[in-house]
This record gives sequence, C-alpha cells and structure tokens, in this order.
Amino acid sequence: MPNLDTRKSEALFAKAQETIPGGVNSPVRAFRSVGGTPRFFARAAGPYGWDADGNRYVDYICSWGPAIVGHAHPDVIAAVKKAADSGLSFGAPTAGEIEIAEWIRSHLPSMEMMRLTSSGTEATMSAIRVARGYTGRSKIIKFEGCYHGHVDSLLVKAGSGLLTFGNPTSAGVPESFAAETIVLNYNDIEAVKQCFSQHGREIAAIIVEPVAGNMNLVKPAKGFLETLRRQCDQYGSVLIFDEVMTGFRVGPQGVQGLSGVRPDLTTLGKVIGGGMPMGAFGGRKDIMHCVAPLGPVYQAGTLSGNPIAVAAGLATLKIVSAPGFFEKLTAITADLMQGMQQIARDCGELNFSTDSVGGMFGIYFSALPPATFDDVNNSDREKFNRFFHAMLSRGVYLAPSAFEAGFLSIAHEGEPIEQTLIAARESFQEIS
Repeated sequence: MPNLDTRKSEALFAKAQETIPGGVNSPVRAFRSVGGTPRFFARAAGPYGWDADGNRYVDYICSWGPAIVGHAHPDVIAAVKKAADSGLSFGAPTAGEIEIAEWIRSHLPSMEMMRLTSSGTEATMSAIRVARGYTGRSKIIKFEGCYHGHVDSLLVKAGSGLLTFGNPTSAGVPESFAAETIVLNYNDIEAVKQCFSQHGREIAAIIVEPVAGNMNLVKPAKGFLETLRRQCDQYGSVLIFDEVMTGFRVGPQGVQGLSGVRPDLTTLGKVIGGGMPMGAFGGRKDIMHCVAPLGPVYQAGTLSGNPIAVAAGLATLKIVSAPGFFEKLTAITADLMQGMQQIARDCGELNFSTDSVGGMFGIYFSALPPATFDDVNNSDREKFNRFFHAMLSRGVYLAPSAFEAGFLSIAHEGEPIEQTLIAARESFQEIS
C-alpha cells in the first residue's frame, strides 16, 4: 500500500479533539467506521480535493452531494462573489428567494408552494410538523436505514417484530418521541399495508428516501413507492419524499420524475444550495397554507433564504438544467460502476457488486446490491474498510463508511475515472 504523508492531518485531528467532540463537526468525518485518521481538506477544484499535506484525491463524496458541477465551478464562485458584494444576509425578503422557488416549482411541479431553510434537517423537521398540523394526527412512518436529519422523532430504529414502534437511536431522544414513530423495513410492501390496516387513521405521514442513500445506495423495489402513494390516499395521510440527497442529483425532477410517483410534500437540500447551507420543503398548496403566517403551523429561520446560498444554488441549478447534463452524468456514473464491477471479477472478487442512479452510486462487498438495511448489514464491511484505505492511499476518496452512497460530478469525466479504475485494480489485488 502506498504511504501518503498525512502528518498535518494527524496534527490537526489531534488539535481538533481538544475543542470539537470527536474532532469533527459531523460524525461520519471522523473515520470511526473505517478506522484511521480523517483527512483535513484545504481546497478543492473540479473532481479533486487536496488535504492539508498537499495530497490530491479524486473526490467521490462531492461535499456529500452538492458539488454536482464539480468543486469551485467558476460560474458558482462568480455568483457567490457578486452576491457577497451586496451583503451577507438581511433578515428581509429578497428577489432571489422568489427566483429559486419559481425555478424549483418549474422542475418539480409537486412543490406548488415552498419554504427555504438553512439545511435538509430543518426541511424534514418542518415537513413532519406541517404534516401533523395538516392532518391533526401524531404518528409517522419511517423506514429502517433511511436518515432524515438529526430530528428527535426521526432518530429512531425498529424495535422487535414485523410492525413496531421505534426505539431511540440517540441519547437525548425521549422514548415518548420515538413512540410516535413507526419503523418498517424499506421495500417491505406487505408491512406497509399491515401497518395502515392497524393504525391508518392515526398516521399523519410517511417519510421516505425514495432512493435511499444513507444505508448506502438502495433502490425502491417495484411497486414500493406506488404502494406508499395508494395507502396515503386511502387513509388521508401525507406522503413525504425526502429528496435532500436525490433532488436534482439523480435526474432533472429527482426520484419523483424517474418514478412517476407524486408526493404531497418534498424536502430538498444539498444540490439546491450549490455547496452553501440550504434546504427547502414544500408541496400541495392546501397543505402549505397551514404554515405561518397563513396558518397555525409555526416555522421560521433567521438565515432562511440566505442570499449567498441562493446565489450559489441558482448558479448550480442553471448549469444542471443544460440539455443532456443528466444523461451525461448518468452515463459517467454507470461506466465507473461497470468498470469497477469488471475489475473485481478479473481479480477474482465475486463478493462485490455495484449500483447507480443518476450521479449517485453504491459499492457493496456482497454478491448482489442490497434491497434492505439488513442486506447492507450483512455485507463484508471489514473488506470494505480495507478497500477504502487501499483506494485512499492511491488518491481516491470514497465515502468513509459502508453505509453511505457515493457521488460523482460532471467534472469526473475522463482522467479522474481512469485514475479511479487503475486504483481499483491495484486495491482489489492488494486486499484479495
């Protein structure tokens, strides 16, 4: 395995732990899942990131999704600089907020009205509150392995049995909060039907990642999303698509465009901020009319619709709306996955599979791509960890967890993909 000089990252990590819990401001950055010292990044451009020691990496987390046009795209940087010249925030409405809302609505017709937030977590938290306010009900359904931000009622895992109320997965979450959350297995159509037959008139909403990305990439089974739509229609519940990760990442209309399933509410983040902190939630007008000041559901944010974030988001969204953008991104991603799959076979690694949708991908040390959280749990995570470090040492930065999807940008075409495939061949040979 090549040895990179990481002394500056190691020193920074040691120093960070004195003032920041775990030395990081988001847990996955700590490398706890894969072991070793996290890399402290100093800059990024296009498909590459450079750490504090000057090591260059082909970056496959892309800021966990936002950098779909590549890091530091000149149009995005120019838009941010221009906006900053006029001030960083105002606490008052701006024309840019209207422009980005109209752009989103034109591409996601299900979002008839929306509110901007400062994060995807804020968006999902608000969407749940609105769904409860609209229906007058308290219970929600989520799916094991789907992450919807660090919201109390959503930091919940399944209890025992097919149909169960959830158990908190984080200290500080009261059991009473978790008791209002029903946790089902992703892609389990019969469990959804059974749940509604027992609790349908108590259920305010289903929240789902229509393509899961927080237990690695897991696609919906045939008929799964359609079943969610039918059950919500039958029982008067609100269907929430959490497209914080997939929105304008897997296609020009997110998963709802690919599937043809129209949710009642949608949450967005990541790409719509162009690398700046931003989220949004919205949907049917009659539901959104419940939001203050029109209705009784309170939601607010000092920096919501921040003009710098809006400028970065608009610049990014204009780039991705160019003809052929998503076709090209999808092809680049699929080619990379097919290449890695073939290399694994060539190296005798049969317990390896890949999958992708749009600019998202999953790599799994299992014979087939997973369909459930249990499938991901049963993959060879120890081998994934070895593969991760083998790739990292060769200048390829994958998500530091077997439970996270990966991301490409349009800037990865060509040499970065070639470098990745060369590194993959050497890495498979090393760990075999």
